[in-house]
Amino acid sequence: MKLSALHLLLTYQCNLECDHCFVWGSPWQDGTMTLRDIRQVLRQARDLGTIERIYFEGGEPFLYYPVLLHGIQEAAGMGFQVGVVTNGYWSTEVEDALEWLRPLAGLVQDLSVSSDLYHWSEKLSRQAETARRAAEKLNIPAGVISVAQPEAADSVSPSGQLPVGESGVMYRGRAAEKLVEQACLHSWKQFAECPYENLREPGRLHLDPLGNLHICQGISLGNVFRTPLSQICEKYDADAHPITGPLLAGGPAELVRRYGLEHREGYAGACHLCDQARRSLRGRFPDILMPDQMYGVVSQS
Repeated sequence: MKLSALHLLLTYQCNLECDHCFVWGSPWQDGTMTLRDIRQVLRQARDLGTIERIYFEGGEPFLYYPVLLHGIQEAAGMGFQVGVVTNGYWSTEVEDALEWLRPLAGLVQDLSVSSDLYHWSEKLSRQAETARRAAEKLNIPAGVISVAQPEAADSVSPSGQLPVGESGVMYRGRAAEKLVEQACLHSWKQFAECPYENLREPGRLHLDPLGNLHICQGISLGNVFRTPLSQICEKYDADAHPITGPLLAGGPAELVRRYGLEHREGYAGACHLCDQARRSLRGRFPDILMPDQMYGVVSQS
């Protein structure tokens, strides 16, 4: 495994609770990285020797702005290219957005702002446009991440194209619970491959606040706070792994066959079938299909 990017989920917490979120971000979620956690992760990323880019995501990373800022400064100081993904809640006016972004100027190579009907009830929100204008003034490269509504993928033109600038829903996480009823269903047998993740040679992985290293959200390869990142990458055997092995052999459909799982006839997509299969397997593979946050289980403590 030769990683070129590591995406840090700074926190599972978010000020929003979007229906399409595949990490179940919400105000009620638990789990946030400390500065000590970030420093340990950055050292491991540097020692691995192949990682070029560090992204800070969430949840909503700007909820913990001082920690985010110090993390960005340290990552940039170590020579990494840095990106940030945000919903832009803080971008109320250009003058205000400039104050939030000015300390990031010269350190961040990619500011991605989520804006669609899930976030602010409009495809291009005022927050996203304000953030873009402020970033432009500071020479921070910025773009918008926009996810189409479920019906868009099922009622587009004969060419099958989604609206310009929008990507389709991945029916995992909260989307597998909230958006499936709006989508067209297809035979489970046709989902014979993973359409989104390179499970054999991933170029990037996600690291959550608890230290879990995800090849796809909810499929952990190990915990970097217990086992060094370099060892996890070195020991990863995609075909022998109890979850990625079946997925590589025949997609989510093979995951169902391999473990004899009960299933429905129709699913909204490969991610939907995979999500439901993994939920059925959590008891069998609790150290892999984790943590609870990725499956919408909110701590009661």
